[in-house]
Amino acid sequence: MKFLRLALCLVLALVLAGPVSAETVLSGLLPGQVASDLVPGAEGFGPIREDLPVAPVLKDGETVAWAFITSDFVGTTGYSGKPIHSLVVVDKDAKVLAVRLLKHSEPIVLIGIPDSKVKALVEGYAGLDLVAEARSGGTSHEVDIISGATVTVMVIDDSIIRSGLKVARTLGLGGLQPDKAATGPQLEIDPDAAPAADWFEAEGDGTLRRLSLDVGQVNSAFAAHPDARAAERALTEAPEATFIEMQVALVSVPAIGEALLSDGDFANLGTWLDEGDQAIAVMGRGLYSFKGSGYVRGGIFDRIVLIQDDVSVRFRDRDHRRLGGVKAEGAPEFTEMDLFRIPASSGFDPTRPFRIQLLVHREVGPIEKVFQTFDLGYQLPQKYLRKIAAPEAPAEVEQIADADEDQAQAVLWKRIWSDSTVKIAGLAGMLLVLTGAFFFQSFVTRNERGFFIFRMTFLTVTLVFLGWYANAQLSVVNLMALFGSLVNGFSWQAFLLDPLTFILWFAVAAALLFWGRGAYCGWLCPFGALQEITNRIARRLGVPQWTLPWGLHERLWPVKYMIFLGLFGVSLVSVEQAEHLAEIEPFKTAIILKFLRAWPFVAYAAALLIAGLFVERFYCRYLCPLGAALAIPARLRMFDWLKRYHECGNPCQTCAHQCPVQAIHPTGEINPNECVNCLHCQVLYQSETTCPVVIKKMKRRGAVAASTPPKLGNPPAGHPNAARAGNL
Repeated sequence: MKFLRLALCLVLALVLAGPVSAETVLSGLLPGQVASDLVPGAEGFGPIREDLPVAPVLKDGETVAWAFITSDFVGTTGYSGKPIHSLVVVDKDAKVLAVRLLKHSEPIVLIGIPDSKVKALVEGYAGLDLVAEARSGGTSHEVDIISGATVTVMVIDDSIIRSGLKVARTLGLGGLQPDKAATGPQLEIDPDAAPAADWFEAEGDGTLRRLSLDVGQVNSAFAAHPDARAAERALTEAPEATFIEMQVALVSVPAIGEALLSDGDFANLGTWLDEGDQAIAVMGRGLYSFKGSGYVRGGIFDRIVLIQDDVSVRFRDRDHRRLGGVKAEGAPEFTEMDLFRIPASSGFDPTRPFRIQLLVHREVGPIEKVFQTFDLGYQLPQKYLRKIAAPEAPAEVEQIADADEDQAQAVLWKRIWSDSTVKIAGLAGMLLVLTGAFFFQSFVTRNERGFFIFRMTFLTVTLVFLGWYANAQLSVVNLMALFGSLVNGFSWQAFLLDPLTFILWFAVAAALLFWGRGAYCGWLCPFGALQEITNRIARRLGVPQWTLPWGLHERLWPVKYMIFLGLFGVSLVSVEQAEHLAEIEPFKTAIILKFLRAWPFVAYAAALLIAGLFVERFYCRYLCPLGAALAIPARLRMFDWLKRYHECGNPCQTCAHQCPVQAIHPTGEINPNECVNCLHCQVLYQSETTCPVVIKKMKRRGAVAASTPPKLGNPPAGHPNAARAGNL
């Protein structure tokens, strides 16, 4: 029971946690804000309302505005899979007074895209008129897209507009009224509607809606762009050439799906959609793709968005399926035919008008683009609808509460886990293989060459799949965020938003009790894998390897512990400052951003890797604060799996000299705080050509076998009677 309690405490202490409090995001982030920085002359914030996560901004004792966090009202998940938290202040006339980007985990600090640029863009929403946005369906403003951060900016824009409209309507700011949807729709889809006979009828009665743009129209649109470079980069094709022809239909309506989709696609659509989900078919041809290729990298189709009043739906790869063809007779040839699912949770009403907004970009520099938007409006034809009796109005309108926020976060993390099935399965397979290798290490390390191939293959998968593809690189920042959440209020929902990190931390917590920190540091750390792989390549190229004198090496060990303690101490004062100082970890540069970052960060990461070419795992040995943090609880491990001989260290020094990270003392003991469980010493433990103890045993066995008298029977070869015995 003692070890069980210890294990449970350790699991809790090492799990990744986020900055969101157990109540609302606003309650966790508002204390760090200064009211006068948001509203000139304001003296502070009033208490957060019990029925709505908004706080009054007070000036001369009066409420002059309301402050709220976007992620308390709408989903704000970007490329990282984590929420983007923006603070918005709205006055009584529904005008946005200030916006601040407070917290995000987006990998947008790329070359030419400093974090300050995104924050400045967000602050530019000051002055936005939410009344005008309500009338225009959220499109009365221009979205200032930053090249290289398109999806992040679009998510931020969407969250500011939709959350602002929700708050303004709920509080009645600017004369806006609560959403009419609370009274229930007056129309519903008629399941008995007759399908269109062919493509031409579907176009004629509005079942299909089209957006057609030629090269001349697009060039004219960009000619009016404020950036003069847009006109200079005009398309050279003939003005009448088709830039894009895009057709859209709401195929979740049974009659429309039956008329347009093949029998197989229509049957699959029924199994794909959950209750309340809708789906549109989008078909296109021409010079421009409505899909693009950005969704392959980030999973978001950033060229199209569905907009209905203040509801906007951005489609991710999980909401997408390709169409095999179009069933309707007379349909033209399309180069792209796709289905997009509209989740029921989005609030989309298929009986009301909506539009598909197409984002068209034009390159104006090596990494710069400008953008124009074009709309395709859609209204479901009346023949597919029927009237229904309006439901009775509820006795009271349910307000947003903590339970609602918990439910929304639960929906979000469950959706993220569902979308990460392939990544989760890959990580589970890696953990299963690694666990098997540790449990059966004597068998795995029996063949030196075979084990080397196995280890290099595993490390390659760790680097490419776990690191560069899945971005599952643990960091000391996770531990600092955990401590802050334990102090301010722990929330499981927060860290469940990152499934791979969640699974990895639980695996690391369990591994610490069995094998120490080496299970992660030696096998599952992408940057550690990168160091070892590059060192192996350097060895093959003849790069000399340096072995530090034991005295110096032993004195450099504590450096990483001092770095960790320093970061932890700073985090007690300011987590944000500690996160900045945690850039001593090169993980973000080398793994998350794949070296696409400002040159000082790249130079630092490259310097560590270059040092690792001469001193294997230089960073792991002397600088890694995460390794130091894991080494502290690793002292509690329950088993000692690494086998040793009595002769190890006295007199034999083979393992000590060949240990890749010099974790073996000259006296023969393995330092578990520095060992990365590479199992090289276990390969040597069984080596018949390297280990003196094994060689001595082999010689002894050979001598015993040679001195043993032969069994009765034929004499041994060479005996004088051997020939005679053979002739008998």
